[in-house]
Amino acid sequence: MNVPSTAAGTRLDKFLAEALGSRAAAERAVTAGALVDGIARPKSHRLEGGEVVTLADEPELVLIQHELPEVPIAYEDEHVLVVDKPAGLVVHSGAGHSGDTLVDALGDKLAGGDPERPGIVHRLDRDTSGLMAAARTDEAYDLLSQLVRDRALERTYTALVAGRPRSRRGRIDAPIGRDRHDPTRISLDSDSLRDAVTHFEVEELFDRHARLRIQLETGRMHQIRVHLAAIDLPVVGDPVYGRSDATLGRQFLHAAELAFPHPITGERLELRSELPNDLASYLVLNQHKL
Repeated sequence: MNVPSTAAGTRLDKFLAEALGSRAAAERAVTAGALVDGIARPKSHRLEGGEVVTLADEPELVLIQHELPEVPIAYEDEHVLVVDKPAGLVVHSGAGHSGDTLVDALGDKLAGGDPERPGIVHRLDRDTSGLMAAARTDEAYDLLSQLVRDRALERTYTALVAGRPRSRRGRIDAPIGRDRHDPTRISLDSDSLRDAVTHFEVEELFDRHARLRIQLETGRMHQIRVHLAAIDLPVVGDPVYGRSDATLGRQFLHAAELAFPHPITGERLELRSELPNDLASYLVLNQHKL
């Protein structure tokens, strides 16, 4: 199997566990003699990306064939694609995850930019659902990327938060970056801060919660979740910056609206995605608790 460049720095056993479906299968593969570019390596070996990993010919080491998910298409032409990403779907392969991604599911529909993540100009977290634009040609990729840099890709989200905002609307202007103590998290306590601005408006108030309409001025990793947690309004179900909710199973965050000028024609595109069933049902079933 080929090791993608995004897996650089990943331990061999972790890479194999993802590919084979379990740590036990990965352990057996290494014990049986997994080869990296023809050389036997220990499980702690760090991959560089671009290698070929070969496994011993044993039945239990047959690679799992990932079943690619169906991804609803909200808009499509020869240059641009807008998908309605379901929750639980990773956008592209990276360290610790390969296969069954949005990029894999869309196949040759995407083009431009990094061949490991073709056509991708912005992303949604694994457990955030909703609208996401991508490019189908090199030209569209360059122009869409410029729209993102110019902040002309208008992204609006719906979020349910724990707590009641002190105002009907607000603007959060707080630079964020990799947390200096925990690089898996994003925070305001970072050595690599980047400007981040989030706007919110109350759509519905409950006793102890609120449903917010959120617009991004910038699009940093985890920006909405980090900013809302910073003002004591964590997104419901967020296991990293708030508290997980077993009855929901993911953060209550949905990319509901996307608007931008078509990169080739200039025509303004405006798309909307309704709340998916899991979020809509959660609101109905938990009204008495909110």
